[in-house]
Amino acid sequence: MSYEKDGINQIEVEELEKLVNEERDNKILIDVREVEEYDQFHIPGVPLIPMNQIPQLFEKMDKEKDYVFICRSGARSQNVALFLKDNGFNHVHNYAGGMLAWQGETAEGPEWIVKDIKEIY
Repeated sequence: MSYEKDGINQIEVEELEKLVNEERDNKILIDVREVEEYDQFHIPGVPLIPMNQIPQLFEKMDKEKDYVFICRSGARSQNVALFLKDNGFNHVHNYAGGMLAWQGETAEGPEWIVKDIKEIY
């Protein structure tokens, strides 16, 4: 069951598992951890945009899309969601548990490190 924190919708593990396992045209999942963390383990098919790159890329992001941000514990992804909300994005969500709570399938290596924001659309 999702809830709200500081104006950001918080998604819990069960809801994220559902999103990962179904077609999600309406929600874009983005991992915001560092490359080294992503390489160790990540959710298959979820692209990486490290948190420190969001300020350079957000102006090219589609404000009409729904975004779910993922990090290690839910703190960095919450900050990314807050930053984007402050910059006019109304459809941002945080995965509250972070990868620490993730029990689903994981992959290793640099599967999808975003170089150009157009890759996620």
